[in-house]
Amino acid sequence: MSTGDLKEKYIPRLLQRYREEIIAKMKEKFGYKNALAVPKLVKIVINMGVGAAITDPKLTEKAAEELAVIGGQKAKICRSRKPISNFKLKKGVPVGCCVTLRRYRMYEFLDRFITVASPRIRDFRGLSPNSFDGSGSYTFGLTEQNVFAELEPDKITRAQGMNITINTSAKTDKEAKELLSLLGFPFRR
Repeated sequence: MSTGDLKEKYIPRLLQRYREEIIAKMKEKFGYKNALAVPKLVKIVINMGVGAAITDPKLTEKAAEELAVIGGQKAKICRSRKPISNFKLKKGVPVGCCVTLRRYRMYEFLDRFITVASPRIRDFRGLSPNSFDGSGSYTFGLTEQNVFAELEPDKITRAQGMNITINTSAKTDKEAKELLSLLGFPFRR
């Protein structure tokens, strides 16, 4: 017997909860006949725009390092596609970074955000329930990256905001909101 057979395969806590509780609740509420028809999370995209990187390209590298720690995988540096003279922006200059999380990393990140990061947001009253896009995706923004416990506050040189988009397989916003609510997402009442 190999050691892989002896160990139980790791499953994120939120994914396990989705499989054991949420699928049944969603089937009951929306009348799905099949468990595969129940909406699920597809991906989470975390995006940081670094406007000050026009003058100092090192800021984008630092932001990408912090985003890699938050997301758990290497961040992609995004470059400008065309020059804009009003902003003194040249083509090909790094202006931001992003990470796309799927599968286990996506569930781990969402679990960390719900249980650890959102309670650390100053004056947090919940996220707006109106930020759905009409096809089951939810987007919200954070003003500072220091709400994530993975980052060391001493090493943060500049407060940097980010946008987080949660894509679901839901057909309507009502289904997506119910799915995120059952996962424990902190919506404003």
